[in-house]
Amino acid sequence: MQIEDTALSGVKVLIPRRFGDARGWFMESWNREVLRAQGIDLDFVQDNHSLSAAAGTVRGLHYQRPPRAQDKLVRVIAGAILDVAVDARKGSPTYGKWVAEELTAVNSRQLLIPVGFLHGFVTLTPDTQVAYKCTDTYAPDCDGGVAWDDPTLGIDWGIGADKAVLSDKDRAAPRFAEWDSPFTWDGTK
Repeated sequence: MQIEDTALSGVKVLIPRRFGDARGWFMESWNREVLRAQGIDLDFVQDNHSLSAAAGTVRGLHYQRPPRAQDKLVRVIAGAILDVAVDARKGSPTYGKWVAEELTAVNSRQLLIPVGFLHGFVTLTPDTQVAYKCTDTYAPDCDGGVAWDDPTLGIDWGIGADKAVLSDKDRAAPRFAEWDSPFTWDGTK
């Protein structure tokens, strides 16, 4: 497994090796021991899988606050997304900064998003399926979101607000500047 750092400390791109032959290919998308040896030691407890029928579907920016905060490992099963992580750790030198990675079923890239980051994505193709592992189970009382199109964040989603397919929850999310982050940077990563 190849691991690449991003501009945001802690957010990583994981690229599994594919082994192909005339039948197709095989890959190991997660191996606790291999990644533990590379400093990534996570205990995933829940897998989620979504289907977005239309290109331009935006899901996010989401988070789950402590004490039920989640690390996530995101990958695409079918189609393609632009996956976004935003540093929401108060006191972090990169607070409010973001990174984006194109994840597709073809490139097999995965984005590891640690606790303290907002997460969202926009689908680039119809019928896109996204799967992600979480280090805590869903807790509705800790669930939250921030406006995906907040101009103070300046995220280039590649789509205008008038074209985005949104949930009511995402449409009503507060702006980043109006939101009180429950996350604090611990000064280590």
